[in-house]
Amino acid sequence: MQNQYDVIIIGAGAVGCAIARELSFYDLKICVLEKEADVAAGTSGRNSAVVHAGFNNKPGSLMAKLCVAGNEGMEALCRQLDVPYEKTGKVLVAFDAEDEAVLQGLVAQGEQNGCRGLRLIRQEELEKLVPGVGGIGGMLSPETAILDPFKYGIALAENAAANGVVFRFEEEALAIERQKEGFRVRTPRGEYQSAFLINAAGLFADRVSALAGVGGYRIYPCRGEYFLMDRVADSLLKLPVYPAPKKGIGGLGVHLTPTIHGNIIIGPSAEYIDSNEDYACTRPVMDQLWQEASALLPALKRGDIIGSYSGIRAKQAPPGEGGFRDFVIREEEACPGLINLIGIESPGLTASRPIALMVKELLEKRIPLKEVPGRSRTHRFPPRFAELSRKEQEALIRQDPEYGEIICRCQRVTKKEIRQAIENPLGARSISAIKYRAWATTGRCNGGYCLNRIVDMLVKEYGLKPEEVSLRGRGSELLAGKVK
Repeated sequence: MQNQYDVIIIGAGAVGCAIARELSFYDLKICVLEKEADVAAGTSGRNSAVVHAGFNNKPGSLMAKLCVAGNEGMEALCRQLDVPYEKTGKVLVAFDAEDEAVLQGLVAQGEQNGCRGLRLIRQEELEKLVPGVGGIGGMLSPETAILDPFKYGIALAENAAANGVVFRFEEEALAIERQKEGFRVRTPRGEYQSAFLINAAGLFADRVSALAGVGGYRIYPCRGEYFLMDRVADSLLKLPVYPAPKKGIGGLGVHLTPTIHGNIIIGPSAEYIDSNEDYACTRPVMDQLWQEASALLPALKRGDIIGSYSGIRAKQAPPGEGGFRDFVIREEEACPGLINLIGIESPGLTASRPIALMVKELLEKRIPLKEVPGRSRTHRFPPRFAELSRKEQEALIRQDPEYGEIICRCQRVTKKEIRQAIENPLGARSISAIKYRAWATTGRCNGGYCLNRIVDMLVKEYGLKPEEVSLRGRGSELLAGKVK
């Protein structure tokens, strides 16, 4: 059979792509099936982009163990993959004696988990670290970092693809048939067979498990809404700022986070919802976000907001319970060959590589894994024109005049960079795929200047029909037809 593989991975979020990369070093034929039109299109690309330290997780849990390990190895991994990363540290703010007691408990819990450098700070140091933030004291986590979650997922996937892993987008698993020697997965575009099936489907992991014949899991979607502010972090916020956590909520509370690109993220909220794909931003929640954020940092200006978005956590803890249940990562006894990853919510991004190593160990218990010499462990993105020196820019323009044509004014993205994004190794062609590779359309005008120029390239130079140009793949087409 043409679509015959040793391993099929369902889901191309950070965890699925990390698993694909880790297994790509071995003599295995691997396919990744993803229901969306690109990698990191779900929870992995809709979060705060923070590399957590691990102090907020229950001692002895997989969450704690894998988060701490992920934090310790993330900087080196990002260097290998050419992913923007910055160890900023993080501050949790106490507003009263109850908060101070909570933070003292978090320091003790973090130390038990193996976190490094955690300490309580007084009001004076808090003010120096984050000028203008109210509070009577706080806690400093020096090992917390920020990264680009989109480029992280893309780099993992492109590294895996360079080692022979096949990625199939817009191929949702509709049916899974257990066979004598593995699994047959049916998608809208065909059938795929494999000896092993790895379920990294995130918000849909319970459904995929049920399709494979293993029930008993339930994912409760919990939505977090965010504001995105302009590039004002340099003057307002150097490191993530969180309030001391409150018991019983589904997240860590509304916080302020500088991005790797200089923006500020406000959020998230935490609201259990009925749909796994309801990414709405709602007026009451957004008003509450702003109220809490401006109370935390009064210097914020509403006029600096340039957008909003939401993400959904794949929680196992139901409404009413709140909080966190531990990751489930195991081969199912009732279904040999099925490796389930259930409830991989935050800190799943931070823990993605240790999770991948754990999956590799589970697979290695079943079959011998032979490492293939010469497989690449590194990845490089094309140069970012706006970040180069004038001399370097001029040299690139001499090599290719398309570096001299600006397509996105806000982010100073050139036509050559748009072309490189369109011609990405994974074959993703949506506007979002281009956006997260070249960073076009992410400025204050939200694509008002560059979007039509990108569409023009896709139609005139790459043969897409205008009606085929989409934001995020099928169902999100931008154009319906001509008006004259």
